[in-house]
Amino acid sequence: MKPRIFFLMTALLTLALCAGAQTPHPKREVRAAWIASAFNIDWPSKPGLDGQKQREEFLEILDSLSAMNINTVIVQVRPVSDTFYPSSFEPWSEFLTGKQGDRSPGQFYNPMRFMVEETHRRNMEFHAWFNPFRATAGSDTSKLSSRHPMRLHPEWFVKYGNRYYYNPGSAEARAFVTSAVMEAVRHYDIDAVHMDDYFYPYPVRGQDFPDEREYLAQTDARIPKPDWRRANVTAFVSNLSYRIRSERPHVKFGISPFGVWRNKSQDPNGSDSRASVTNYDHLFADVLLWLRKGMIDYVAPQLYWSVGYNPADYAKLLDWWAEHSYGRQLFIGQALYKVGDTKVDRNWGKPDEIMRQIDLNRQNMEVCGNAFFSSRSLLDNPLGVAENLKSEKYRHPAIIPVMPWKKEKRIKSPKVVSVEGNRFEGIRLKWKEPAGNPSVYYVIYRTESDTPFDPDNPANILAKIRRVSGEAQIFTDRSAKKGKTYTYAISAVSRQHRESPTSQSVSVKLRRSKTKTLNAFLPL
Repeated sequence: MKPRIFFLMTALLTLALCAGAQTPHPKREVRAAWIASAFNIDWPSKPGLDGQKQREEFLEILDSLSAMNINTVIVQVRPVSDTFYPSSFEPWSEFLTGKQGDRSPGQFYNPMRFMVEETHRRNMEFHAWFNPFRATAGSDTSKLSSRHPMRLHPEWFVKYGNRYYYNPGSAEARAFVTSAVMEAVRHYDIDAVHMDDYFYPYPVRGQDFPDEREYLAQTDARIPKPDWRRANVTAFVSNLSYRIRSERPHVKFGISPFGVWRNKSQDPNGSDSRASVTNYDHLFADVLLWLRKGMIDYVAPQLYWSVGYNPADYAKLLDWWAEHSYGRQLFIGQALYKVGDTKVDRNWGKPDEIMRQIDLNRQNMEVCGNAFFSSRSLLDNPLGVAENLKSEKYRHPAIIPVMPWKKEKRIKSPKVVSVEGNRFEGIRLKWKEPAGNPSVYYVIYRTESDTPFDPDNPANILAKIRRVSGEAQIFTDRSAKKGKTYTYAISAVSRQHRESPTSQSVSVKLRRSKTKTLNAFLPL
């Protein structure tokens, strides 16, 4: 198949899978929240907490997000060249233990493994968030662990502003960061590698990033330095993408860039905006190239402005990114942390600003969902946003859209084998599925009637539950009420969220002592 034809087919399939978001309550939608660990923004609440307190805090966040029908968490696990997991490359994070170094946060406690397992237990995706080139939290290097890479390879690092960074112009530094990320990819059951807008750092007034030596050594100065810098970042992204696909092909690779690629005044392909900083010109991140070449699986631009904000209008930028996603999955980063702050933009004083943005997302076929920065802001419920999400926009669960380029075995339908229960315990469903079925979780559908129902209507989703080991799977509907008739059906869903056709439907009525099956075919 010719590359152009393949690209068009992939793009059309992606649009079809995200088009379900063009409804008030889509069945398929990314609903994500960032959990930032740098400077203890979201979790842990402060450095040096004991392992038990850390676990309790994380579970409280997860449970609260899950109750809102959030289906993805993006957790910062490598904030400043230190980690939230035992690493052979870098030390434990100071934001976790209170002091960067070798001291673990607790015996028999691996924060990364714990977070991944508990996230999956709630049937949510875990995106591991890595900051690739930021090396320190400040300028004081005396606090760095003896295991910090800067102690071992000072030639890889430069000081810019009040922090140190890996120099992207160093091939050795880029290779080291790639290997550090791949260590986590290999050892943990993560769903995605996630990076945000920090590649080359944001500009510091009056300073140029100090990479002149590498630039002159690697070029004959006929290549403009901005092009060379972009090539460095692209080489890193391309190599990491190849490594992830080669070693763990089911793991996604996503980037959340600054919300403006280039202004139209700089480039006719740019957006109708007047941003003083852009990805292409200041962070040297050519995100559109990565999308066109298929290096990344999703892009989540940070559109941290309101609808109608003149220098950077959310609605205009949304449409621009939708036109430039090149068949990859697109969901939008939204500035929940700005809600209620009217110092710069009075629109953030409107209780419905975030709701308007979600409506715009859902009206656009190319947009597959959204992500909130950050979880702390969401749980603080500014201007009642969280309550509105839970009662309205996120009233029903949603399944994450499929990435068609991620290949899997065909998934087959389960079969209900028994239905039983009583008014004290509820209705218990038991089902089996074909051997070798690539299922990871199940969707339980229910309607309050004995008539056929529409599995494309998310209002009919009763629960999404993780697969457990064992031949038969069981779910108990404890919300069933005595005297009512319910129709159930079950689908199996793969790691990449491909859903099987539903099982045969089973209609039952909950009576005083047991359930009565009304019209079910239950195989022996």
